[in-house]
Amino acid sequence: MTNVRRSGPELTRAIMRTTLELGQELGYAKLSIEAIATRAGVGKHTVYRRWPSKGALLLDSLLSLSDTVLDYADTGDVVADLRRQIYAAVDLLARAPFRPLFQALVGEAQHDPGVAGALNERFIAPQADKTVARLKTAQEKGDLSPDFDLDLAMAILSGPLYFRLLITQEPLTHAYVDQILDALFAGMGTAGRTNSA
Repeated sequence: MTNVRRSGPELTRAIMRTTLELGQELGYAKLSIEAIATRAGVGKHTVYRRWPSKGALLLDSLLSLSDTVLDYADTGDVVADLRRQIYAAVDLLARAPFRPLFQALVGEAQHDPGVAGALNERFIAPQADKTVARLKTAQEKGDLSPDFDLDLAMAILSGPLYFRLLITQEPLTHAYVDQILDALFAGMGTAGRTNSA
């Protein structure tokens, strides 16, 4: 890439785009700040001023792909809203380069407390909070049993997805999402079992 004068948000976006491109080409293990800086046409210090590590840079780069995709609608049908949001999440994970780079980022988080904290604070916890908030709204409206454990529901919704994503490496499909939703709501107390849309 030629060295074009850029600054501020434009430069930040260019570095993140380069990170995703190189991550897809090389894989996370071979990705380096030096390679990113060279491809982006900037000095290493320019990258390090914005991000303390490769993992932090990759996290921001991945989050730049998902800023608005994973917000909940409230149509009045909690199951449909969960289905729509989880479909969007698995569709995002199916897109290159998100899935392999997200898997690598989760792996990096096991060794780097800074990456682990940032991943939880900026992606995992906000998504969990949105899910619990949507379930709580449904519970307050009487659509879910008062005994419906919202935190446990969140764990049941996310656990199987992460198991496939990180352990078995099986595809994340809409049909699998439907199975999870049916199992959750059949077992934890809604007005009735959901049917796939």
